[in-house]
Amino acid sequence: MSITRTLPFLLLILVLLPFPTAGAEETEQSVLNLAIGDPERKDREVELVLDAVTDCHTDELITPGDLSERLKDVRLLLVGEMHVNIDFHLVQLRVIQELHRAGREVMIGLEMYPYTEQRFLDQWSEGLLTEEGFLKLSEWYKNWGYDWDYYREIFLFARKHGLKIYALNTPREVVSAVRKKGFQDLTEEEARHVPESIDTDSDEHFTLFKAIFAEDAEDDAFHSSLPEEQLRAMFDAQCTWDATMGFNAVKALREHDEPQAILVVLVGAGHLAYDLGIQRQARQWFDGKMASVIPISVGDICEPVEKVQASYADFIWGVPPETSPIYPHLGLSTFKNKDNGRRKVIYIAKESPAERAGFQMSDVLLSMDGNDVPDRATLKRLVAGKEWGDTATFKVARGEAEVDLLVEFRRERPEPCEDEDDGEDGGEEG
Repeated sequence: MSITRTLPFLLLILVLLPFPTAGAEETEQSVLNLAIGDPERKDREVELVLDAVTDCHTDELITPGDLSERLKDVRLLLVGEMHVNIDFHLVQLRVIQELHRAGREVMIGLEMYPYTEQRFLDQWSEGLLTEEGFLKLSEWYKNWGYDWDYYREIFLFARKHGLKIYALNTPREVVSAVRKKGFQDLTEEEARHVPESIDTDSDEHFTLFKAIFAEDAEDDAFHSSLPEEQLRAMFDAQCTWDATMGFNAVKALREHDEPQAILVVLVGAGHLAYDLGIQRQARQWFDGKMASVIPISVGDICEPVEKVQASYADFIWGVPPETSPIYPHLGLSTFKNKDNGRRKVIYIAKESPAERAGFQMSDVLLSMDGNDVPDRATLKRLVAGKEWGDTATFKVARGEAEVDLLVEFRRERPEPCEDEDDGEDGGEEG
């Protein structure tokens, strides 16, 4: 499995486990073909076509322009993403553009910011902040951490056309508290940041959660063998995440009070697959029409994705084969060290720049290119300044020693297809 699929999900898992960090969003073919969700669609499949939109209710292939027409009665639209795949973000931008072109009043909802940061989004939309000022004041690399350039064109389009942007999430530490303590033992302050009603009773959602977890953690023996109780605690945290975003999305629609307005929520695909995440929670407070659009990679010649369960989304959008992320990554996850507040390495992705550089579990980050690295946001910001082909020198504390590590930001070579020829035909290799 490629790092681009595995790492984002495992980072979230690491956050919700005894150490923190971001959403069950990645999908592989078996997750795309689960017989769950809408009873009228869960027992059939639809075709996935590159650069086409499939209406999963009618099986029709339509254009992006057609899509905006079919969304004319929708008030809450959820558009999925894989955070480090630029093609997913281009789909999100295109959906927003087509709705705006069709004359809809478009609002944008964001997974990456807790609702407590709303003032900075308002200031951005009103043109009061430069890009640099926005990233710094809103603490982009603390609240999210993925490279700003994946989302930049969406933010610029929103500001140019005066589109209101809403922060929908709850503070990260609240989600972690639910995982650690459960709902009953949340403090009054923690409970204030989540809806009073959170539905955790869906067997189908738990089935999906386990399926995503199993596929993205298949190369990690520790995470793949977690007990049911631990998975349930993590699932409760996931439902908290979904419910808060659903609640705040509905709140934004009600406060705006414009019948023709549509709120487009940009969020990891795992939060809306099979209508079991945000949509299921939002139905507690909203009886308007909702819909989901999820981009899906058509795979490659080795593992093509041709069919998807019709209940997976209302609309699926075929995007090009998955490649390495367009912007560099380290391929490791860190946690705040209790002793000195520094970032300690808790996960290293296979065949990543970090693994090739020689990082080890429990290394404590000291500096990158001579710059102090006191926190996660600083690390993310420094890495975001790199391009593929660049290098970086890290200094880490390893036990009592300080070690210098050279990171070469080079992409993983694509894996060749497995040779299925059993050799019995006597042919020569070509």
